[in-house]
Amino acid sequence: MRKLLLLLLFSFLFQSCFSYKSVNFNDIRNKKKQKFKVEKLDKTNAKGRLVSIDENAMILENKGKSQTISKEEIYDVKVRKFSIIKSAGGVLGTYGLIVLVLPVILVIALLI
Repeated sequence: MRKLLLLLLFSFLFQSCFSYKSVNFNDIRNKKKQKFKVEKLDKTNAKGRLVSIDENAMILENKGKSQTISKEEIYDVKVRKFSIIKSAGGVLGTYGLIVLVLPVILVIALLI
C-alpha cells in the first residue's frame, strides 16, 4: 500500500513540471536534449527531440523515428521548459491532499 501511495504521489508531482513555450524558428539553437512540439499549417502536431536544425528545416526524433519538417510547413514551434511554479503548485496540492483529505477518508472508513 505504501509503495502504491508513493508511486501515485511521484506521478502526480512530476506530471505538470513542464510547460511548452512558443519560440521563433530562427532563435532555436541546436541543443540536442531539447524537446519540441511543432504545429504544422495543416493543423497536425509533431513532438520530439531536436536532432538538427538549419535555416530551412528541423529534424525531430520521437520513439526512434526521425521527422523532417520544413520551415514553410510550420505554424508554431514550442519548446518544453521546466516550470518551477507548476512544480511548487503540485507539491503544495499533494501536501494538501495528504494532510486534509486522507484523514477524512480514513475517519469515514473507520466509522462505517
